[in-house]
Amino acid sequence: MLAFKDITPTDKEVIQHYTLNSARMNCDLAFSNLFTWRFLYHTQYAIFNNFLILRFYADGELAYMMPIGEGCPGQTILAMIEDANQLNQPFQMLGVCVWMKEDIDRVLPGKFSYVTNRDYADYIYMREDLVHLTGKKYQPKRNHINKFKKTYTNYEYRPLTPELIPECLELEAKWCRANNCYEQESLVAERKSLTCAFNHFSELGLTGGVLLVAGQIVAFTYGMPINRNTFDISIEKADTSIEGVYAMINNEFVKRIPEQYTYINREEDLGLEGLRKAKLSYQPAIILEKCTATLIK
Repeated sequence: MLAFKDITPTDKEVIQHYTLNSARMNCDLAFSNLFTWRFLYHTQYAIFNNFLILRFYADGELAYMMPIGEGCPGQTILAMIEDANQLNQPFQMLGVCVWMKEDIDRVLPGKFSYVTNRDYADYIYMREDLVHLTGKKYQPKRNHINKFKKTYTNYEYRPLTPELIPECLELEAKWCRANNCYEQESLVAERKSLTCAFNHFSELGLTGGVLLVAGQIVAFTYGMPINRNTFDISIEKADTSIEGVYAMINNEFVKRIPEQYTYINREEDLGLEGLRKAKLSYQPAIILEKCTATLIK
C-alpha cells in the first residue's frame, strides 16, 4: 500500500533526490511548482520501490505523474493503479512526455490510451541562445534590449533577495490591476502560487532577479532547477508600460543562471494566444509535448 504525504519545504531534499537526477525536463517537476501549487492540486508524494510517485487532483479528478526513478517502472505503476482502485477512482497519469509512451507500453502493453494537449507543452530553450541572442531570428529581441538601454540609462539589475520581495509584490499588484487578474481564474491561482513562493523564498531555494529604473523595481523573475541540466523560470512580471522591459529582465537573468543548465524551461502557454506568440518568439529548441495516459477499462 502506498503511503502518501503532503509536500512541505522540508521534503525538498528527498523529492529532489529523484527529480534532479532524472532526465525529465517537465516544469511540473520543479520543487517550487510542486509546493506552491498545492492549494490547487492537493499534491502529495510517496516513495515506493525506489521511485518517487506524485498524486494530485486536476479539475477535481484524481491523477498521478509517471513515476520518477531508475529501473523498470512496471511494478510501481501497478501499485499506483491499485491505489486509485482503493479510492474508487479511474487511473490516469498526466504530464506524460510523448517519449515516455514507449516505456509504459513496454511494461504494460495495450493497457493505456493517450491524448496529447498542445496547450500544456513546455517551451524549452538553449541557455546560450537566450544569453547571446545571435542571428537574424533574434534581431527583434536585440532591438528591444537596445531601446531599453538607450531610454533608461539609469537601469540596474540586482539578485532578488528577501528584502526586495515587498516591492515585487507591489509591482505584481499593479500588473494584476492592469491585466484584470481578479476576473481570470488562472491569474488568481498564479497570484496565490507567487505569494506562497515569496513567503517561502529562502526555504525553497529559489533564485531570482529584479530590474530597477531610477531606483524602482520595474520587473522581477525567479525559478529553480528541474534537473541537473534544465532550469525552470516560473515567474516573470514587469511594468508593461516600459518598452523592452520583458526582453531585458529575461536576458539579464539568464546570463546569471549557471552554465551547467544547458536548457531553460519557460513553461506552458495554456492555449493563450498572446502567451504562445511570446514564447514562440524566443525560438524554442524543444516544444515538450505532454499527454494524459488513461488506463483502458
